[in-house]
Amino acid sequence: MTYTWDVVSEVLRLTSPIIGSWKEVLEDFNYQGYSIPKGWKIYWNVPATHMDPKVFPDAKNFDTSRFEGAGPTPFSYIPFGGGPRMCLGKEFARLEILVFIHNVVEDFRWKLLIPNEKIEYDPMPTPIEGLPILLQPSEDIS
Repeated sequence: MTYTWDVVSEVLRLTSPIIGSWKEVLEDFNYQGYSIPKGWKIYWNVPATHMDPKVFPDAKNFDTSRFEGAGPTPFSYIPFGGGPRMCLGKEFARLEILVFIHNVVEDFRWKLLIPNEKIEYDPMPTPIEGLPILLQPSEDIS
């Protein structure tokens, strides 16, 4: 299931389930010549982080090898957030996703009915037509 999770990780990198979140600045700091005071709210953006070419070369290309071995550097891949406030459901979601994929791949033949369907972000990634698929039981199900 390691390769399957690499595939899921790359899908989550390209279409994150969340776009970002607001955080409160805990102490004054300077960033690229700008003074950011304590108490300000700043927004961290997941897609911008996941598409950074310094971290993910050829960021627009689907490449599961990014997650082989040690994978990306800490806080460069954050579909579930990061640090002490990371999504508590991350491991449950991981298990649920892997079990679902295993069952769909093993038990069904499936086909996207709109292969190049557009996805809109408002604020979650949502297929415009609802991602219709055709599922048919596999022939060798006993």
